Amino acid sequence: MFKKLLSVIGAYRLYEKWLWHQVKNGIKPEHIAIILDGNRRWASNHVLEPWIGHEKGAENVERLLDWCLKLGVRSITLYTFSTENFRRSKEEVDEIMRIAENEFRKILSDERIVKNKVRVKVIGRINLLPEGLQKLIMDAEKATQNYDEHFLNFAFAYGGRAEIVDAARKIAEKAQHGEISPEVIDEQTFERFLYTAHMPKQDPDLIIRTSGEERLSGFLLWQSAYSELCFLDICWPDFRAIDLLRAVRTFQSRTRRFGG
Repeated sequence: MFKKLLSVIGAYRLYEKWLWHQVKNGIKPEHIAIILDGNRRWASNHVLEPWIGHEKGAENVERLLDWCLKLGVRSITLYTFSTENFRRSKEEVDEIMRIAENEFRKILSDERIVKNKVRVKVIGRINLLPEGLQKLIMDAEKATQNYDEHFLNFAFAYGGRAEIVDAARKIAEKAQHGEISPEVIDEQTFERFLYTAHMPKQDPDLIIRTSGEERLSGFLLWQSAYSELCFLDICWPDFRAIDLLRAVRTFQSRTRRFGG
């Protein structure tokens, strides 16, 4: 009731404008990564089926793109579905795949993607996904492969350890065929084989996790070495522009030393 009252009197809108003026002249994170957590908890709190929470969460991703474009954020990486999430009930996984198919169909006709030259990429073990979804993903990636002004990554069927294992396997195969010498393998070489190798800046400046949990859950394990972390006690479907702006304000208040 209190939140509805604040919304009616426009308090949130005023607060959003105030936050915008606070952060607009500060250093913006070039790459923001978000762990979209709390969809099922949100649904449970509203006495709804779990996939209703996933649908609301997907709708919020569409709004997030607008907020990040306005902020001038160049790259967004979203943790949407982990390899461990396949352990959930078949009914819930099937619903998540259905929602994902709908969202990728929307991407193919989203004017914002073309206007802002957003390259769309799915990072993870895509071969584990249903064939229909794989086809939509390939269509979205092909349609945007030449865009390089903004990057929108969906970590889907993703695991941080799996990413490192897959990169190590690719390097080992090249070494086996004499295409690369073990002596020249360093961090820069390794990064060329990560899922995020297509990006100009693989490492997120800021990682946000919703739902109140304070862990990375395997998200971007290599890339997150010096990322600033921000944990928010709000479920992803309830995430608003003011929550993003507050996280950016927190980022701007920190001194980044990168181990120095």
